[in-house]
Amino acid sequence: MADSSRWQRLFAQACPLIGVVHLRPLPGSPRWAGDLAAVERAALADALAYLEGGADGLIVENFGDVPFFASAVPPETVAAMARIATAVVAMAQERPVGINVLRNDALAALGIAAASGARFIRVNVLTGATVTDQGLIEGPAAELLRRRRLLGADGRGAGSGGADGIAILADVLVKHGAPLAPLSLREAVRDTLERGGADAVIVSGSGTGQPTALGDLEQARSAAAQVVPGAPVLVGSGATLETAAALASRCDGLIVGSALKRGGQLASPVDGQRVRALRLQLPGLLPQSPQIEMAP
Repeated sequence: MADSSRWQRLFAQACPLIGVVHLRPLPGSPRWAGDLAAVERAALADALAYLEGGADGLIVENFGDVPFFASAVPPETVAAMARIATAVVAMAQERPVGINVLRNDALAALGIAAASGARFIRVNVLTGATVTDQGLIEGPAAELLRRRRLLGADGRGAGSGGADGIAILADVLVKHGAPLAPLSLREAVRDTLERGGADAVIVSGSGTGQPTALGDLEQARSAAAQVVPGAPVLVGSGATLETAAALASRCDGLIVGSALKRGGQLASPVDGQRVRALRLQLPGLLPQSPQIEMAP
């Protein structure tokens, strides 16, 4: 069963802004350019723009590694992400950092989080089976929660992720996919929290940058409250400067990437001014900017 209190300890804000650090192609991926240091510099520059703009947290994902493996990624991906995530965690200081290993390597994400000091992971398919462009993806909840316990990262004692462990944020009816068998949003939320053990659920549009329907958010919040009172429901795609305020009144957090890039273009660097403009539409004071100098 999900632990709703873990979220409140992770983020004090009523609706935190979590900026997505889209990594350039990593070693071994088809578009790998051969310079991991350059990938790390770009990631840290984006992370700094988010932090200076007022983002409340970050999530690091291997977005440039298309086409993605359905589940297990190779060791070189894990190693590269662990290196970069460790640097991002150090830069973020007290602000939480998460890991998402695309398309659905939840065990690798957990391992990277444990090694780097990240405090949460995102899992695109935690329960059930989903048909995607990578093929059929099956939820790894049983193995993931056992591995989290084995690592001492479930908040039950000293171990990875600090006293609260490593939180699991899980998508429901994830973008770029469809459930293998008919499944309503309410059923997906209930299964993900009750049977999958997620600490929060994520509702998205149909694809990257596509809007999340307000009606879907309201359904998800209603379903989540029936399973775990106070269970957080996050927006996973499509939040913009124009829609942030309306979404924030119906959810417990915004995960944003595309809309915060220069010109709103996915391939561009993060624009700190866009981050600040969006963050100002959300409740709560902006976090203090880190005092960091980027290495040349």
